[in-house]
Formats: sequence, C-alpha cells, structure tokens
Amino acid sequence: MMVLDYACAFQDAGIAGHLVHRIAQAANNPIRIMEVCGTHTMALFRHGIRSLLPRTITMLSGPGCPVCVTEQTDIDRCIALARQKDVVVATFGDLMRVPGSTASLQMAKAAGADVRVVYSAMDAVNLARRQTGRIVAFLGIGFETTAPTVGGAILAAEQLDLPNFCVLSAHKTVPPALETLMAYPGTTIDGFLLPGHVSIISGVRAYRRWFGRCQIPSVVAGFEPIDLLQGILALVRQIQADAPALENAYGRAVTENGNTAAQEVLARVFEPVDARWRGMGTIANSGLAIRSAYARFDAARRFDLAVTPLPPTKGCICGDILTGVKTPRHCPLFGSTCTPATPVGPCMVSSEGTCAAYYSYHEQEGIRP
Repeated sequence: MMVLDYACAFQDAGIAGHLVHRIAQAANNPIRIMEVCGTHTMALFRHGIRSLLPRTITMLSGPGCPVCVTEQTDIDRCIALARQKDVVVATFGDLMRVPGSTASLQMAKAAGADVRVVYSAMDAVNLARRQTGRIVAFLGIGFETTAPTVGGAILAAEQLDLPNFCVLSAHKTVPPALETLMAYPGTTIDGFLLPGHVSIISGVRAYRRWFGRCQIPSVVAGFEPIDLLQGILALVRQIQADAPALENAYGRAVTENGNTAAQEVLARVFEPVDARWRGMGTIANSGLAIRSAYARFDAARRFDLAVTPLPPTKGCICGDILTGVKTPRHCPLFGSTCTPATPVGPCMVSSEGTCAAYYSYHEQEGIRP
C-alpha cells in the first residue's frame, strides 16, 4: 500500500509539473485572477502553488471567507445577543475572536456571557433540548454551503416543537457579490476561480445569469493541487484567447443543477434580502433572512439587537483585501499590531482569512511575519 501511495504521489507531482509548464507557456501577458473561496486561498498557499506560477499571474483573494465578510455591526449584534439574559449563544469557533466595535464573543464570554463553540447547527438544537430553561441562539454565518444545514436545524426544531431555539441569520450568497466586485472601484480582475464547496450546493447554473451579464472568464475548481492548476490553466487560456466562458473543472463533485435537496431547504426556510458586506457595502438580494413562517426561530425578531454603528478599526484594511484592491503586504498593522494572537481584523482571525494565510506562509511570500 505504501509503495502504491508513493507511486500515486509521484504521478500527481508529474501531472502538476506538466500543468505548471503549460500555464507558464500560455500566460504571455499580465493576468489577475481572483480566487473567490477562502479555502482556495489557503490551499494555494499550503501547496505552494502561488510560488510555482509565472510572474505574469497575480492571484487575488476575494470575499470568500464568511467570517471575514460579516460586517462589524453584525458582529456587534452577535455580542449583544450573547449579553441577553438567559441566552446561550452557540457558534462556530472561527467567530469567537473576531473583533467587534468594542469587544469580541470571546471577551463577552470572559465577562460572563454563556457562549459555546459547536460543530454544527444540529449541535445547537440538541443543546436547546437539554437547556430547557434557557434560549439557545445559534449564530448563522456562512454561504450556500452551511446555510442549508442551518435551515435543516430550524426545520428539526419545528418538528421537535422547541420553543427555546433560534438563529441569528447573517448568511450570504456568492453570485450577487461577484457582480459587485466587477464594478468595485480599484479592483481589476481578469478571471474568477469560482468556489468548489458553494458550487456543490448551488450548481453551475447559479452563475449563469451573472456570467451572461458580465462575460468574464470563470472556472469552478476543486481544492487539490491538480484541481487548482487545471482551473488556473483553463482561465489563462480563456483570458489569452479573449474567449470568456463559464467552465466546470470540478466535475467529480459539482453538477449543473447542484444539490437540489439543499436548495429546497434554503428556499423553504430563507428568503433573499439586501445584506451588508465588509468592504463592499450593501449588495441587493445577497443575504438570507428567515421567512415569517419560521419567525419564532428568528433571533432578530425575538430580541432587541439594535447597536450603534462605529467606524472600522483605524489602520485595518480588511475591506480592501476582501475586494482585491490591496493585499496584506499593504497593511501597516500586518505582522506587528495584527497577528493571529492579537487580531485587529477578521482576515487574521479566520482559518480561511487572507491575512491568516499570508501570516502562516510569509516565508514563501517573502514578507514580514
């Protein structure tokens, strides 16, 4: 078995080397590619692919980290919810250390709030079944990938008739953000590496209306080195030939129609609403609000979570990083004031954050830690 594993590894390395060579041959002119997905960002760094690409190719990290694009005001609302009497807040771990205007969930927990890290929305449902005298509020942060699981948790809570379970939804959908990026001041993008996980749920068809309007080279890609290199090669060929297309380079997982069962849950529980994105402002119909039929499970309806919006932390450029206008290289706080131990902005906190990726792999990027 070990011999077979080594043989497969050498074969994959040979294929990857061949793809790198073909990319270098094809990329004659400067090209700017944005990987939309935060998992793509980390995979490109982890596998060393950025350092293998020719200098003509610039990889930009987009707004594909759900924690990172969550507005500071929404973080403040999460903290306000945690400070409510007799409320247990259940959240994914990435959200704990994201700074709000004056605190984080971790700081609220240290001050006495009951904030617990869970691994799924159903964990929060089960917690509500045990905490019968208190309300369990789950923080719904994420894209099309996680939103169906949260919708499923709400349906489960309805079936169980759980009066003490609710969700604060700050979910967002990817396609509307792509159109905003195309018109965003200072952003120059020649092609999009589209997210694999989101596309498994939404299918390629979710991008067709956007692509029809924008006509920019776009390729859905997976997360292994060969997946990423195949996606980049397809984009380079489209860009150099001036022949934009919407391609699926992740056919083993992504289909045209996507996961229709998950889509049905989304449509049943949530409805599209305008939503604010960090660094991008309000994007029409890019958010997912809980429908009135499930109002009793909507934390935004059950609690007064009004907060006073405050300006972002001085010096933090997370908004510009999420839109591809700047990279962590341009941030005066990166690696000094802002580190994984002392994060100033969400891009340094999340495991999918661009600043966290640059910090973890700063040596291969040739920048300060």
